[in-house]
Amino acid sequence: MSRKPLFDTVRRLIGRGFSQSEVAVLDRAIDAAGVSAQDGVPSVPSCGVSEAGLQLIKRFQGCARLRPDGMVEAYPDPGTGGAPWTIGWGATGADVTPDTVWTPEQCDARLLHDVARHAAEVREAIGKAPTTAGQFAALVSFHFNTGAIARATLTRKHVAGDHEGAAREFAKWKHAGGRVLKGLVRRRSAEVALYRS
Repeated sequence: MSRKPLFDTVRRLIGRGFSQSEVAVLDRAIDAAGVSAQDGVPSVPSCGVSEAGLQLIKRFQGCARLRPDGMVEAYPDPGTGGAPWTIGWGATGADVTPDTVWTPEQCDARLLHDVARHAAEVREAIGKAPTTAGQFAALVSFHFNTGAIARATLTRKHVAGDHEGAAREFAKWKHAGGRVLKGLVRRRSAEVALYRS
């Protein structure tokens, strides 16, 4: 399968070309995802997420904390006011601390790597369940935000073919730090709309 359409789409999304190191990161992420239309997710790029899904993730994650020097710094979780620390388009992990600073290019490359990883995990969780491109993208966005695809009732309902039941489950995932966050309510609503598209 040609990777050119995927790379062209991502170039349009981020508004620039890639460095050679970013191409290598993208190639590894695509290989790691291992998702294709033959696996039951039709009409999606080899990273497994449609352009609409990538746009949804970017819209809700945002690339926050851009400094005057053009660098991007880490910020605390809005629900806890601390860990997990986040940078760029929602990247978290042991390599992201309160002192972490990245270039915008590092943020973009990490987003693509993380989306491919989450897409692979969603693919594993749903197995061969019939899934539209919109449903898959919504599930990846949900998992990207919550990390809960393997334990969520919505996943079990999706696999069982109860798509309306699964769609209703999204709204339950609106809490962070023990309180309802308006941003999560909006995100879940957007994910449901994509899931039903």
